Amino acid sequence: MSGTPTLDSPVRSSWHGHGHGFWVVAFAFTVVMSLSALPTPLYVLYERRDHFSALLVTVIFAAYAAGVIVSLFLVGHISDWLGRRRVLVPAILLNALSAGLFIVWPALAGLLLARVLSGLSVGAMTATATAYLAELHAVARPNARSRRAELVATAANLGGIGLGPLCAGLLAQLAPDPLVLPYAVFGALALAAALAVQLVPETAGLPERPRYRPQRISVPPAERRTFLASAAGGFVAFAVFGLFTSLAPSFLAGTLHYDSHALAGAVAFGVFAAGAVAQALLARLDARRLARIGIGLLPAGLALVCAATWLVSLPAFLLGGLLCGAGAGVLFKGGIDIAVELAPPEARAETLAGFFLASYLGLSGPILGLGLATQYVSARVGLLGFAAALLLALAAMTRELRAAQQRSREAPRTTFEGTKPTAATQAAEQGRSQGSHPLTTPGAKEAA
Repeated sequence: MSGTPTLDSPVRSSWHGHGHGFWVVAFAFTVVMSLSALPTPLYVLYERRDHFSALLVTVIFAAYAAGVIVSLFLVGHISDWLGRRRVLVPAILLNALSAGLFIVWPALAGLLLARVLSGLSVGAMTATATAYLAELHAVARPNARSRRAELVATAANLGGIGLGPLCAGLLAQLAPDPLVLPYAVFGALALAAALAVQLVPETAGLPERPRYRPQRISVPPAERRTFLASAAGGFVAFAVFGLFTSLAPSFLAGTLHYDSHALAGAVAFGVFAAGAVAQALLARLDARRLARIGIGLLPAGLALVCAATWLVSLPAFLLGGLLCGAGAGVLFKGGIDIAVELAPPEARAETLAGFFLASYLGLSGPILGLGLATQYVSARVGLLGFAAALLLALAAMTRELRAAQQRSREAPRTTFEGTKPTAATQAAEQGRSQGSHPLTTPGAKEAA
């Protein structure tokens, strides 16, 4: 590995520099996340072409979540010793391959495999790209704060997930071959991104290669109930995001009678944009306040979305989606910040792995349940049950956070995990400085 550039390597040219490399990685991150959500406004077309039920759509969507979970625990942490580029480039190419599969194998088996490959790509990509952005920014601007890298990572991640459906919907509405052209365009962008990332300097220290092991999972034993409450926040947030990237276009077309693919993509974009903006605006608030804001916004958003399906009101559906996106974004950030505070420094990666496992179960389980429910009841009734289940989870989370706050008042010299407050603060700050960020897998830095 002697020829691999490291943090100490000289910058050979402006293109090879860390400043340009920062934006190349941000572009690649955005393209991959866009590809991961590209089918959102196209599921209605698959339903019509192949007579898919809502349950089959959710199974295809859940295949993506399964791929993310597998990748999260098998390869999401290996860029620390293998190198950022050596993980990032294959992850980008894997997503380009998934786009190709959508084109050449449009049968159910091909769609399932394409979604699994996309999930595998995202599971490896998010932690690596977030750490890469933080490190490139630190070298390019050594005296600047890390907030710029965090904001760009959020924009690439959540913004990319929203941008994919928006572009796919517009292409499906205005251009020919709606089940081919979006994948061809973004597949080509992914190939270009992979080539460009090859020119970005390596930033990982590349230590002696350790013996491989999957990412471990652990839960802080001292305040397990509080951790489970934070994980419930991730579960609910991802369930809401999953709703708008799987079945929401079907609700628009079948329940609200709006067949526009561009509109379906715009709705998904609005939800994720609201989440990204809310996270950026409220980033300085403490974890519990963020969680409380998310818990307040989500019921209002879910109520509006449910009411919109009964009243056949597009404005109510759109406003509910924006509230849901903002609420899910800040709830997730609050939950992950609480998890970081709870985790001992030596077990932070394992704790975050447990948090993300709960979150990605939320991305698949409730959506599968909703898809199954629509086989027996109307979509409106199924959505009411979905919303009720999430509200129960939020109520349980609220009770436990209040109980934890009461325990903290009774024992003011300790925090949730029973250590001195300075230890919790240092752990949280260290996690943030190492690139842990909302909507990423357990950070590559933390997994060292």
